[in-house]
Amino acid sequence: MRRLILFLLIAGGLFVGIVAAGNLGIPPAVITREGEQNLILRFSQVQRVTEPGLSWAIPFVDEVRPYDSRWLYNSTDARDIQTKDGEQLRIDNYTVWRIDDPRAFLEAFPGQLHAAEQRIDRVVRDSVREVIGRHTLAEVLKDQRVAIMESITKKSRDALADFGIEVQDVRINRTELPARAEDSVYARMATERERLAKKNRARGEEQARGIRAAADREARVIVANARRDAEITRGEGDAEAARIYAEAYDADRDFYGFVRSLEAYRKTIDDKTTMMLSPHAEFFRYLEGAGAKETR
Repeated sequence: MRRLILFLLIAGGLFVGIVAAGNLGIPPAVITREGEQNLILRFSQVQRVTEPGLSWAIPFVDEVRPYDSRWLYNSTDARDIQTKDGEQLRIDNYTVWRIDDPRAFLEAFPGQLHAAEQRIDRVVRDSVREVIGRHTLAEVLKDQRVAIMESITKKSRDALADFGIEVQDVRINRTELPARAEDSVYARMATERERLAKKNRARGEEQARGIRAAADREARVIVANARRDAEITRGEGDAEAARIYAEAYDADRDFYGFVRSLEAYRKTIDDKTTMMLSPHAEFFRYLEGAGAKETR
């Protein structure tokens, strides 16, 4: 009977303690929901980190501190950052992060989520400023934008890992030129485009001169070759004509002389020709013969 009474007293005391703890908001059963992680502290010392599900804690002894295990979003205000080529850009960015190690997070930021956000903002801001400062305006806006974002993310992730924070991604929301710098930037861009245009025109003119010179040289070579071939052909023709004339002359010299004289008459005498020569000139030899025959 004494043992039964003692057991009932102990059970009753435990029940009263549990009820009292529940009324004070310190239940012995700890329910960890999905997307949440609870840190169990005993006399300010970390005991364990709960997983989603049901776990237990000692009332009035253990302290339960909940932390979000989901990815969180942290946005920063726009600020001016100078690029490698001296341009001023107004950049704002956001960071996707989560609490990866609640123990390290508690040691770095005891009960202050706002302090963690400030640290993230400061680290990411320094990373953005450092990486952007190593690149030109064109690289930031277009040429290497993806690589720049990856570099900023890696740098921020490494800097915050010791604080129990995991950085998934750092992205730039917008990139704008400050109002006071727009005119100078546009003027510099126009000057650069004009310089490139002059350079391209000069290169085109140089190539055109080279093409024209090559074409003129090739034309002169072609004309010279054509003249050479013409002279060769003309010489061959003259040689062949001389050969034919020689053969004709050797075959019948009198007839050859007669034909050549007739050809000379045809080329030199017409109805408008007036000639003053001696009647006994060799040129009229065949004409004299013809007249003698007609007289007879």
